[in-house]
Parts: sequence; C-alpha cells; structure tokens
Amino acid sequence: MSNDKRSAGFWFLALFFAAFVLFLYGPMLVIVVLSFQGPEGGLTFPLRGFSLHWFYKLAEGLGTVDIAAAFRRSLLLGGVVMAFTVVLSVLAGLAFRKKLSGGNLLFYVTVASLIMPSIIVSLGIGLQFRLIDTGIKSMLNEGMLENYGTALGLMTSALGAHLTWTLPFGLLIMFAVFNRFNPAYEEAARDLGATPWQAFRHVVLPLIGPSVVGVGMFRFTLSWDEIARTSPAIGDVNTL
Repeated sequence: MSNDKRSAGFWFLALFFAAFVLFLYGPMLVIVVLSFQGPEGGLTFPLRGFSLHWFYKLAEGLGTVDIAAAFRRSLLLGGVVMAFTVVLSVLAGLAFRKKLSGGNLLFYVTVASLIMPSIIVSLGIGLQFRLIDTGIKSMLNEGMLENYGTALGLMTSALGAHLTWTLPFGLLIMFAVFNRFNPAYEEAARDLGATPWQAFRHVVLPLIGPSVVGVGMFRFTLSWDEIARTSPAIGDVNTL
C-alpha cells in the first residue's frame, strides 16, 4: 500500500474545485432551502417558519398557469429539439467532410445566432409568424377564419426559436468530432462490400455514438432552460 501523502498543490486544487461546485449549485441549494418557508416567508433568511405551504400552492397552480401542462410542454419541446438537433448535426457533420459550394457562408450564417441576443432572435421569429398569420387570414373566407387560430405554437415558432440556439452548438461539436474521425475505418468497410448506409450504421455511428449522446443531452438542457427564446415566440401557451 502506498504511503505517499497528497501534495499541497492537490489540496489547493481540490479546494478550488469544491468552491467552483459551490458557486455553481449554491444558489439553487439556497432556493431549495427557502422553498420550505412558512406562509409569511419569502426570499429572506432566517426562515419564517417551516412548512410545505408553497409546495401546496405550486400544486394548486399559480393563477392561470397550469404547472403540469407547462411541464409537459417543456419536456415535449426539449425532446423534439434534441432529436432535430442530433439528426441535423450528424448529417451536417457528414456533409461538411467534403468541400461544399457555399459551405463557409452556410456555416457562418448558422453560427451567427450564437452571438445574437436571444430576445432579438425570438422577437423576430414571433413577428415573422404573425406576418404569416396575416397572410393566411387574408386568404381564408369568413367561415374558415372562425376555426383558424395562429401559426405560433410549441412545434412551430417555439421549435424554430430553440433550434437557432441548440443547432449551432450541435454543429460545432459534430464538426470537431468528424475532424478527428479516421476515415480509414469507413473505407475498410466499403472495401469489404458494405453499402454507404451499412458503413455508417455499423462503423461510423458506433464510433461517434458517445458524442451523439452527449450532443443530445446538451441540446435538451439548453432547450429546457431557454425561457428568453420561448416566451416571445410561443403564442398563448407557455412552458415551465
């Protein structure tokens, strides 16, 4: 058994890492503790009583907000955004392995939304869909107008707003993955008679699988907490 003692540098780095984790999750922990305040409590210490009062209020619903429905919408939107981002990112990574005409321009346009303020992007998408509403309503007769609501919605404008945020990150990650990918494995499969689909399914996909899972989890997380892009573009409904 080794009797080597930890160096001072190790304990310094361990303390620094612990402080970093506390900085990340400390505010969330404080809110969890404060949520057990009594009916007269608020965002203050010390706690004014200890109860589950605010959890009961949350279960009852806050005014016109249906928490359960908003939670389901958030899960649905996050899942669909994750699926779209993974598929499009992998396909783009495969396509960009070869020289594409206009590929650089397409790449810069795609990543431009990362540096644009989220509220500007979502407001623009919301206005665009309202213009679509105006165009559609101008073509409908009076009877059809009664049954038409709006083009704004969870799987239309809100989905587009989230993809402007998640897709560029997915592209950057998959470009890095395919930049390190050794094409010799794929070429060997083709030499042995595999079709392009078989080579991708049995060789390429297993090798990039961990990165694809990581991209999916990261995209879901980005979508789950992106309220700034959701609110102006989702219409009458809301997410969590």
